[in-house]
Amino acid sequence: MSLFKSWQDIVNKQMSQKEYETFWKDYLLKEQNVYDTILSEKTKVIEGTVEELAKTHKLDTVTFVGFLDGINTSLTEEIDLDSLEESTKINAEIDWEKLFFNMLDAKAEWLYTLEGWNDILTVEKRKEIRKDYNVSKQVIKEEKIGRNDPCPCGSGKKYKKCCLNK
Repeated sequence: MSLFKSWQDIVNKQMSQKEYETFWKDYLLKEQNVYDTILSEKTKVIEGTVEELAKTHKLDTVTFVGFLDGINTSLTEEIDLDSLEESTKINAEIDWEKLFFNMLDAKAEWLYTLEGWNDILTVEKRKEIRKDYNVSKQVIKEEKIGRNDPCPCGSGKKYKKCCLNK
């Protein structure tokens, strides 16, 4: 069984509410430690075998693949997670701006507020990314045409007598 399939099986396993909360609390702490290390060391490229990288971050290989699942969309080139084995060599470049944006999107405050960001993205750049994120979540309501308004097709008729009935 592939490492990614093992990760998915763990995540999708039937658990009690308490087991579920315990699992995610434990995982999110491990994930935070990995990000803390990556940010503080300014590790732009994640490089090595899955097994080596897991040991470096004090994780088992399945949990490390779970981490890769989370960061995958923030890489310059996504990893084929299904093909990962312990001996698979990884050379993945992190797109810092995309990572920060994705952390905002995941509402992962415990990650996008880590001190390590101070040396990677300026305060101004983080504000700009946050602004872009906020704009991307805004819903823009289009102007609704009333029945008695002039038809937008330019016929001069009321909308209800023209295009509303087409």
